[in-house]
Amino acid sequence: MKTNAQTDKTGTITPDILKEIQQSYKDDSYMRAVGNAVKNKSINELAYTHKNDLRFDDYFKYKVNVHGITNQHSSGRCWMFASLNVLRPVVMEKLNLTNFEFSTNYLFFWDQFEKANLFMEAIIRTKDLKDDDRTIDWLYSNAIGDGGVWNLLVDLVKKYGVIPKDAMPETNSSNNSSQMSRLIREKLREDGYNLRQMAKAGKKHNELEKEKINMLKDIYKMLVINLGEPPTEFEWRYTDKNDSTSEFKTYTPKEFYNQYVGLNLDDYVLFMDDPTRPYNKLYEIEYDRDMYEGRNWKYINLPADKIKGFMLKSLENDKAMYFSCDVGKQLNREKGILALDNYDYEDLLNVKFGMDKKARIITHQSGSSHGMAIVGADTDPNGKITKWLVENSWGASSGHNGYLIMTDEWFDQYMFRVVIDKKFIDPEILKILEQKPVKLPPWDPMFEADE
Repeated sequence: MKTNAQTDKTGTITPDILKEIQQSYKDDSYMRAVGNAVKNKSINELAYTHKNDLRFDDYFKYKVNVHGITNQHSSGRCWMFASLNVLRPVVMEKLNLTNFEFSTNYLFFWDQFEKANLFMEAIIRTKDLKDDDRTIDWLYSNAIGDGGVWNLLVDLVKKYGVIPKDAMPETNSSNNSSQMSRLIREKLREDGYNLRQMAKAGKKHNELEKEKINMLKDIYKMLVINLGEPPTEFEWRYTDKNDSTSEFKTYTPKEFYNQYVGLNLDDYVLFMDDPTRPYNKLYEIEYDRDMYEGRNWKYINLPADKIKGFMLKSLENDKAMYFSCDVGKQLNREKGILALDNYDYEDLLNVKFGMDKKARIITHQSGSSHGMAIVGADTDPNGKITKWLVENSWGASSGHNGYLIMTDEWFDQYMFRVVIDKKFIDPEILKILEQKPVKLPPWDPMFEADE
């Protein structure tokens, strides 16, 4: 039996249509030269415009007092580094340090362990759904990963505290997480499948929970082998700017946070600029968390221009902010510049690219891909923001000495998430937090984790 595609020829590339398309291509000297160039050089090399080579200095009217660049290496923990980079200036100021770094490995351990439990608990709670249900498919597809967002860090810190990097250093598996993640993901999918088979066989909820605990023992073992076992307490001392060394003192992770950070992380408000949905509303994304009892990502959807005013107030008060964006778009990696005109693909390829931010989100052409910390902003004589300074976690040799300089125009197009202390936010905007959030499914484009 012939299909519609075989009987209805309107969608077929016929010889006449192919001839029309082929004739539209002009095989002139310019196109031959461009073709030869692209076949032998990278597109970015050829599309680079050079117009920004002398355009940017590294002076910023507002800049948080930060020192030292972190490095996530080959892992998707940018969101964790970015979040901790917002907190570490507080420790440095309190202790008069030239530099300080939290143990990202410590929180990464608990993040992976909690995500494993969330996955298995979600499998148990959805045991009555059919195997081909979209939620079940999504759970298996996203069993575990090392990406995340700010609210995950908040829940981890409140439950497990923080420790200095010296108390639990990085390992090969924390710096290069793909192999460990692949094996844990395989084990979790096996565990999830077995839990669903047990449910189909009539096992009761308490029996599934008991088996889940046994399964988590294997996950814990795998994490300890790869990352080390997190300390319940540790000894630590430091040397300050005056070369004065403190005495050793014993802390628990929560004691360390309370003594040297002490911020109320519930005071921070999460914003997004998503033009595909109504603004001035509160949204929540299901399963966008890393622990079962944790909080889903809840955010106020607000136009970028409104968000920027609150950001500037934060920087004026020396407070860094968690920020995420679609970092790969028009990024000059060597110079560390994010600008809309770094590369001219249209002139090189003689093709128009015309999508706006809304269209890019709907078509999955753009989304939040990387978390960093906003630490500076510059303005013109009229007070208009011209550029932003971003603290990255790709090492000090990356970009502009570890930082990225971002134009305000680029920010408007590719910014997705910003987290700001509520004391810098207008009271009328804070009232949006009182709304009942619109709950979005986990496969929503805004779920995409920062990596």
